[in-house]
Formats: sequence, C-alpha cells, structure tokens
Amino acid sequence: MSHPNRLRDAIHADGTTPLIGVFDMFSASVAARHYDGMFVSGFGFAASHYGLPDIGFIAWPDIIAFVQRLRMAFPAQHLLVDIDDGYVDPETACHVVQNLEAVGASGVILEDQKRPRRCGHVDGKQVLPLEEYLEKLDMVLRSRRDLVVVARTDATEEDEILRRAKALAATDADVVLVDGVRSVDWIHKVRRVIGDKPLLFNQIAGGKSPRLSLSELTELGVDVAIYSTPCLFAAQTAIDRALTDLKEADGRLPRTGPDSVGVAECLALLEKNISRHHVHVPA
Repeated sequence: MSHPNRLRDAIHADGTTPLIGVFDMFSASVAARHYDGMFVSGFGFAASHYGLPDIGFIAWPDIIAFVQRLRMAFPAQHLLVDIDDGYVDPETACHVVQNLEAVGASGVILEDQKRPRRCGHVDGKQVLPLEEYLEKLDMVLRSRRDLVVVARTDATEEDEILRRAKALAATDADVVLVDGVRSVDWIHKVRRVIGDKPLLFNQIAGGKSPRLSLSELTELGVDVAIYSTPCLFAAQTAIDRALTDLKEADGRLPRTGPDSVGVAECLALLEKNISRHHVHVPA
C-alpha cells in the first residue's frame, strides 16, 4: 500500500489519528519512538532550518529535501507536510506536490492565506478570495496521484469560516482544516457544515484553540489531530535549562544516569535510522 493510502486508511479508521510536529531529523528520531505519524510543521522548519519566524521564509527545495531525508530514515511513518500557501504561485504548488509525492510524502496541507502569511494561531492573517484559492486547490488536486491533500482555511470572521469550510468540503480534497478554531462550539459548527468530509484539528501550545485530548476530539468528530510544535517548544525549554545549569555549575557537566542521555543512548537512537536496518515498506 502506498504512503498516501496508508495515511488515508488511518484517517478513516475509528478515533482521532495523531500526527506529531517535528522540526529536524533528531526531533523526528525521538518522535518516532512514541507515535506512528509525523507532521512536518512549517513553524518548526522555519525555526530550525533558518532561525526565523513562520512568516513565509521557507524555500520549497528545502522542504522537499527535508522530507526526502525523513522518508529514508522513517519508511513506515505517516508524513503530512505543511506547504503553507504552496509557495505563492499555483504552478509552484503543483510542482512541489509532485516532488513531495515522488520522495515519499503521505500528504500535504495547502492554506488559503495570501502574503505576507502568518502562523495560523497569530493575529494579522489575510486570506485569498475564495475562488482564487479554489482554483489553486483544484490545480493541486489534479496534479497529485494518490497524495492526501488537506484544504485549510485561515478565515477569522465567523460567517466566512463556515462559508469556506463548506466550499472546501465540496472539493476533492481529502480533509478540511479550519486553523485557529477558538472553541469546542466552533468545532461543532464546522463539523456540521462539512458533512462527512474528514476534519483535522491543529493544536499548538499557547495558540488560539482549546487544549483537547484525543478522546475528546474523537467525540467531537475530529479525524486527525496535528500537534505542530511540541518537540520544538520542549527543545527550547530543555536546552535553555541545561545551559543555565551548566553555567551555574561553572562548566561542569552533570553525571549521566538512567534518566539522562549520554553518548551511548544518543548513538543507539540514531543508529536505528540507518537504512539497512529497516524492514522494507512499499512506497
């Protein structure tokens, strides 16, 4: 079974499928120990690869190269990729989608924002006219083979959220995402207007959406949950704490023990990513 169809089956299975946001190969190595699916977060990739905020700096060849490395190291993982607005131009969006499918991506998320774009959970977002986005989305859908496509709206006005969600559900996109949804009540509203179309919910620490468990999301009719930045934010917290402790200890490293990582533990994690150790998974 292809990577896209494996993800498609997971989306249609009972319960809410979690996909964990990763920002580099190392965070992906840790995430793969705990979950079966990854989300290639634009927020995380912009932070890790460029050291910049998620406002449109990502170059499409970089994201393709990253996904190719991920697929080589993690042949059995679901890989859902954030491609923002498709890198502005519809032709570019189609080119990126075909390249991502060729290197083993499971799916992509295409948003309706216009430049300058923003993280879906911050203020200042602007959206394309709906017809312009639908035209871009249709081109992307016609350019894929099996790839899962998530149609995302960043609309913030209540009537416009529902208008766009309904329009997105009427397309051949596999899943609908309303980003930055602010309440459980609004999840119910979106669920009603999109009918049987699978629904994705995005959770980010400190974002606009409520903190909900997978069990709660399942009860709400959510089919997929992406966790955009748990690895990135945990890394910032842990690195800052470790370097503060090192400074306070006058540069003396802490002892290693059963609850800490040293050379051996780190190498054991990374050696699992060598391709000859993998069981073959059909593309």
